[in-house]
Amino acid sequence: MCLTRGAARLVATLMTTAAVMTGLGAIPARAQQSSLEQSDNYTWLEDIHGERQMAWVKAENARTAAVLEKDSHFAPLEAEALKVLESPDRLPEPELRNGVVYNTWRDAEHVRGIVRRTKLKDYLMAEPKWETVLDYDALSKTDKQSWVGKGLECLHPDDELCLVALSAGGEDAVTLREMNLKTGKFVEGGFALPRGKQTVAWVDKDTLLIARDWGTGTMSEAGYPITIRRWRRGQPLENSKEVFRGDTKDNGYGDNPRVFIDGQGHQAAIVERNLSTFAHENYLLLPGGAKKLALPLKASVEGMLDGQLLVAVDEDWTPEGQTNKIAQGSVVALDLAAVEKDPTRLNPTVVFAPTAQEFEQWFSTTKNHMILTTLEHVQQRAYVYTLGSDRNWTRKRLPVPDNLTTDSRTTSRTDDRFFLGLEGFLTPPSLWLGDAGDGSFALAKSEKPQFDASADVVEQLEATSKDGTRVPYFVVHRKGMRYDGSNATLLTAYGGFQIASTPSYSPVNGKLWLEHGGVYVLANIRGGGEFGPAWHEAGLKTHRQRIYDDFYAVAEDLVTRKITSPRRLGIRGGSNGGLLMGVEFTQHPEMWNAVVIQVPLLDMLGFEHLSAGASWVGEYGSVSVPEERAFLASISPYNQLKPDVHYPEPLIFTTTKDDRVGPVHARKFAARMEEFHEPFFYDEITEGGHGAGADKKQEARTDAEYFTYLMMNLMDSTGPG
Repeated sequence: MCLTRGAARLVATLMTTAAVMTGLGAIPARAQQSSLEQSDNYTWLEDIHGERQMAWVKAENARTAAVLEKDSHFAPLEAEALKVLESPDRLPEPELRNGVVYNTWRDAEHVRGIVRRTKLKDYLMAEPKWETVLDYDALSKTDKQSWVGKGLECLHPDDELCLVALSAGGEDAVTLREMNLKTGKFVEGGFALPRGKQTVAWVDKDTLLIARDWGTGTMSEAGYPITIRRWRRGQPLENSKEVFRGDTKDNGYGDNPRVFIDGQGHQAAIVERNLSTFAHENYLLLPGGAKKLALPLKASVEGMLDGQLLVAVDEDWTPEGQTNKIAQGSVVALDLAAVEKDPTRLNPTVVFAPTAQEFEQWFSTTKNHMILTTLEHVQQRAYVYTLGSDRNWTRKRLPVPDNLTTDSRTTSRTDDRFFLGLEGFLTPPSLWLGDAGDGSFALAKSEKPQFDASADVVEQLEATSKDGTRVPYFVVHRKGMRYDGSNATLLTAYGGFQIASTPSYSPVNGKLWLEHGGVYVLANIRGGGEFGPAWHEAGLKTHRQRIYDDFYAVAEDLVTRKITSPRRLGIRGGSNGGLLMGVEFTQHPEMWNAVVIQVPLLDMLGFEHLSAGASWVGEYGSVSVPEERAFLASISPYNQLKPDVHYPEPLIFTTTKDDRVGPVHARKFAARMEEFHEPFFYDEITEGGHGAGADKKQEARTDAEYFTYLMMNLMDSTGPG
């Protein structure tokens, strides 16, 4: 499941999506079913690793492979996908650490990848001289474990001591080991934490704050840590001191420790207590204990600069004792010294305020400045913010080219340099190096094209949803495209968790779809973050049908414009986007001729007790609330499948190692289709976690399977009609 601002940040903590997420939550008795619900005959598939269950998976995999992998499209598509995924011409994404550039790299020789480094000056050369720091393949061989690297959590600002996050096969649960980056060796007798859903933060070189499973009563019903301890070097882990405890009913993304150290040496230890998916309480850890900050529930401390805590506020807020309302979507600053004296009366300064069209996306700090990016009608903007000696904030806009979006960024904590990674649907990633101190910002490095985009163009169009809302979407197509409904078109969206869907460069989509004449469409439907928190909130819980109406409106618009037709229209989405696909599959089966449903939620009456489902009640609602249960029953793809409806033949994909959403949703949905004698393809790979594979070879096979299926159904004249 893709993540909220808090979870995405958590992801960045133990790396990308490796934080804390899973477990069993309570669910009301299934006997209390409405007329919209069906009896659940497939609860036996919820035993993920059971012998009978894996035999069912193996049989379905074999049946699907016999068709898709034997198709003439598959082998060349797999070769093309692997070539671009392992291409040496890919741009090595930088991570600035104490003046040195680090990069994690995977290719044919390094299947699970390496962490390597070079000097900044050398990195800017065409052929940098890399030094390998950590080899995940070699470590896997030594440990006899299929390790997948989930990133480094380092002690700022020097970034010398780090905790390496290691995942078995790509799952979210990680093992942590201390490494000295300067020597490139694991620290003998250093910090080490066994496998678990956990987050950590460095206080100093000898102290960690740790949220993990400490035993009975220390995890939420959603499977997240609610207890934080301080662990000192040399102390037995079991003797670490508890500094914060939430409640087992805290079904958000866990109670997470974070330590901010700015370029001027100020330090703040913050605990974000996640009450539910989007509701947080923020606490400042002081010598006298944890003190709650008088922030609204939809607010997150995201950084610190020059003694100012930087907070993203996602709901309207009038601080106590003040009359001016701070608009949702704002970024505010709080003076740390004043907060330490009285955390109950805050005096925020607005640093950024949204407009009718421009909304904050993310911000990060260098030693002396803040870099902040926004979307203005889904167009990227970027700024450098500076806190002056008069304590007023000023900003300077960076010259980001139009029609590109920021896919990556890294900022230095020891100086004011930063990289922004920019890309577009047809524009390969480029890295722009800036110095917030002297105002410089220039192209530093760019990737060679990985597919031929010379004949393609990008358009931004709008559709009108059922309630009159204008919904923008991007279309990537050939310049000479015929408007006769004959174009094979792949439509995708996400529509949830305030995640903005923006243009990105996908060599796989380009090589396996665009080069073959396919049209690619990305819809900016409600539920996302393209137009700020309100765009997300418009589709929460029982309002969620708006999201599905938006997506269908874009599809109708594509047909009305004669870009495509139902015969040539396919859709694809993963995680929450997989739920979107399942809903569209059951609500409008006549509109699609191909549906790819990836690592999905589909059983929306059972999601709360499956894997990390209880943590998403803030997004979807709960079956414990009658009104919300009735709505969930009305849209739940698993419950809305009917035996007397003609459905397109879908491709359902999941992984056994997905410990976030889990494979159960996909299994049960496929089993019910089988019961109704409806055709489908099913593929469940063992590794990969909540993704397409644990390495490039696995990803290439998965991608080839997707596009083989799409070509069979949307391009081939012999495909289904």
